[in-house]
Amino acid sequence: MEIEQLRSSFNAAGQGHLLQFWDTLTDVDKKNLAKELSSINLEDVNSYFKDAEQMLKTVSEKIDDHLRPLSPEVCGSVTRSDPVKLKEYEKLGLTEIGSNRVAVLLLAGGQGTRLGVAYPKGMYNVGLPSGKTLYQIQAERILRLQKLGESVTGKTCCVPWYIMTSEHTKDATETFFRNHNFFGLRPENVILFEQGLLPCLTLDGKIILETPSKVALSPDGNGGLYRALKKQKILEDMERRGIECIHVYCVDNILVKMADPVFIGFCRGKKAECGAKVVEKTIPQEAVGVVCKVNERYQVVEYSEITLSTAEKRGPDGRLVFNGGNICNHFFTLDFLKHVCEKPQESQLKHHVAKKKIPYVDANGKAVKPDTPNGIKMEKFVFDVFQFATNFAVWEVIREDEFSPLKNADGAAKDTPTTCRQDLCALHLRYAISAGANFVHADGTPYTTFKGKQPSNNGDCVSTNGLEDIPVCEISPLVSYAGEGLEDLSGRKLQPPVVIEAKADGQGIDVRENVQ
Repeated sequence: MEIEQLRSSFNAAGQGHLLQFWDTLTDVDKKNLAKELSSINLEDVNSYFKDAEQMLKTVSEKIDDHLRPLSPEVCGSVTRSDPVKLKEYEKLGLTEIGSNRVAVLLLAGGQGTRLGVAYPKGMYNVGLPSGKTLYQIQAERILRLQKLGESVTGKTCCVPWYIMTSEHTKDATETFFRNHNFFGLRPENVILFEQGLLPCLTLDGKIILETPSKVALSPDGNGGLYRALKKQKILEDMERRGIECIHVYCVDNILVKMADPVFIGFCRGKKAECGAKVVEKTIPQEAVGVVCKVNERYQVVEYSEITLSTAEKRGPDGRLVFNGGNICNHFFTLDFLKHVCEKPQESQLKHHVAKKKIPYVDANGKAVKPDTPNGIKMEKFVFDVFQFATNFAVWEVIREDEFSPLKNADGAAKDTPTTCRQDLCALHLRYAISAGANFVHADGTPYTTFKGKQPSNNGDCVSTNGLEDIPVCEISPLVSYAGEGLEDLSGRKLQPPVVIEAKADGQGIDVRENVQ
């Protein structure tokens, strides 16, 4: 678009100030700014602001009267399903995986700012004995999952890994994967794509200039997934590969079971087009969104949207009525994704608005860092498509087994590298004990009690409050996806820290003890 056309259209939209420094720019800066402005849909931006303005003016209303719990028919639980049924779900899921009908999709647009690092969260090492990063742990889980799928169908199995990055994480993520040879995955099956950006706006709807030649932009949230899937032809790639269902998850959960066969099998068995994995919310005040129905549509409702009296409601079994804690762990069929990515549906996803302190340039071209919020950023949430689902499924899992997010630097109360490391090691300890391993001190005396959770004699997880720390035990995902394949540990006495890896030839396991 020629500059005069740009100037005319931006003036007409009340955004002509974006070109106020044009005559002072270099040719390169002019080219970059013109390209950036040409990519902005002014009609959309102005429409978004009107919606945002209304949201900011409206006092947040509680939605208790419109809230309904999920019907039992759509719900399932790993703790309340009999072992035979769980095996059925697992076999169905592994059949889907082994038939090359399943993909995983990682939401990886976030940097590790709150962790004190400037690189993508997926590149973070929480201090495991192996030194593995979140990306490596997840890549190795896919490799193991492919082998499990092959063992069921006898076919060569591929689980494509789609990774949605942002402008802040794409280049670093791509370089990281290349430098590590994609952790053993085939490069063509690791597909990176970038989420969109939205202009930051002043409180009166003007697009903010970050520098004289650059608009202030921010990622459009994990709900920007749907626009990106269509725009970047990811849906077409999935269709070409024969993918029928997709597991979507966030990068920061160190315990995530990507394409969990039990979850996949449960959703397929329910003929669900959309599903959510949840953990039980037991404390009414826990600030976590819950999956429920609002005006007969499936939705995630934030803690702030309901009154405490509603959050405290309990059923005849003593459990909270609204107890399905959302952990950003979702199942979608490809047909459902294709439907919600079309404009009539995608345009209905509301923008969540946050007032922020956004750096800008003043009328003299001087950079300003405001002390108070001076603008708004808008984003969409990935779970807001639940409203379009007719056939929905919710699968409840054990928090200690499947949810430990990395949000904060060490020193914070929760969700730190230390808590993630401890939670993963505690899970692996339970796997090893279930396989028959015994953990001993340097003098040969056994560890007898552990803080946290460990298996009881019947295989259930029970809480114990022992005095000893949890022995450090790390099991490579290449060895075990969910506790299987550890028969060689039966009867062995292990001195922690213990690291269990696959042998180089892939035959058997290599157990390293007292790892320093």
